Amino acid sequence: MPSFHTFGQIALVGIGATAAMDVWLLLLARLGVPSTGFAMVGRWVGHFARGQFAHAVISKAAPVPFELGLGWLTHYVIGIAYAAVLVAVQGTAWLEQPTLLPAVAFGVVTVAAPWFVMQPAMGSGFLASKTPAPLKNCLRNLTHHTAFGAGLYLAASALAQAAR
Repeated sequence: MPSFHTFGQIALVGIGATAAMDVWLLLLARLGVPSTGFAMVGRWVGHFARGQFAHAVISKAAPVPFELGLGWLTHYVIGIAYAAVLVAVQGTAWLEQPTLLPAVAFGVVTVAAPWFVMQPAMGSGFLASKTPAPLKNCLRNLTHHTAFGAGLYLAASALAQAAR
């Protein structure tokens, strides 16, 4: 069983990686590239309590209280969960000596969640097939999750360096 310290490291790596992704999203937004609407993620998750997990068009679903905050919280909790999965696969030694390739590869793999779970459940279809530009949206998702993977490495590296 991992120690409390290890759980703390995993949480910090997940938060750092998610923040790296957010910096990437902010950069894209400043360049005029449309980005993820975390209020819609919060709306989607908020409807879980009502037993509704899929929507024809999430933007037309009834708003839920605090959906923007819930969306951001969901985003960061998922980032922490992904960091935990990476450490479970790589072993806790990875936290002490992180390597780039597993982190970025794992980040790329995580794009399966929006492509095959979130987008279909929010009305955009598998691989964003119901959007006006599916390929562009999928490539955008891929860059976001690659940034997340790089963030996993950067956050773990910063923590490992701080521990030395």
